[in-house]
Amino acid sequence: MSVTSNSPTPSLGEGIRALHAKWGWIVALGIIFMIAGVIALGSVVMATVSAIYVIGIMMIMAGATEIMTAFNVKGWGKFALWMLLGLLYVAAGVICFFRPFEAAAIVTLMLGIALMIGGIVRGFLAWSVREAGKPWSWVAVSALITLLLGIIIVAKWPYSSAYTLGIFLGIDLIFIGSSWLGIGLALKKRP
Repeated sequence: MSVTSNSPTPSLGEGIRALHAKWGWIVALGIIFMIAGVIALGSVVMATVSAIYVIGIMMIMAGATEIMTAFNVKGWGKFALWMLLGLLYVAAGVICFFRPFEAAAIVTLMLGIALMIGGIVRGFLAWSVREAGKPWSWVAVSALITLLLGIIIVAKWPYSSAYTLGIFLGIDLIFIGSSWLGIGLALKKRP
């Protein structure tokens, strides 16, 4: 037995036409994101603290979810494990609020190490696909840049923790904003 709906699924063209009417709002959203990115780059320390606060909020929410899940688990051992995990998440989230610079130092160190590992893995990937031709060199360049960025972050740690996350946040906001701006302008040009 199949379930059918009386309302037809809208096509991609209909969705684009609906967005075409809102192109101005999409452009405005892109501009707001870009302005927020420039502001974040202008005050990277405050942007770093803001990023840590967002991480703290997410950790507290995840911890609360783990704690609520613990009460639905059967068995004392599993209950204790879920509860401990939830309490650790909540504690880490609270630390992000009361000690944001120390939390930024830990997150920055983990980011630097992750970038170094990612660069090494990407380098092995580039080496393994070198027979494929020209594209492997782009993967190798990406691996080198990622590895060097990770090395720079770790080499300057803990001093880099005051500004690294803020720089990443600012750049990310600018790229997100430029994407929305481009989408909005493309929708405007579309007949």
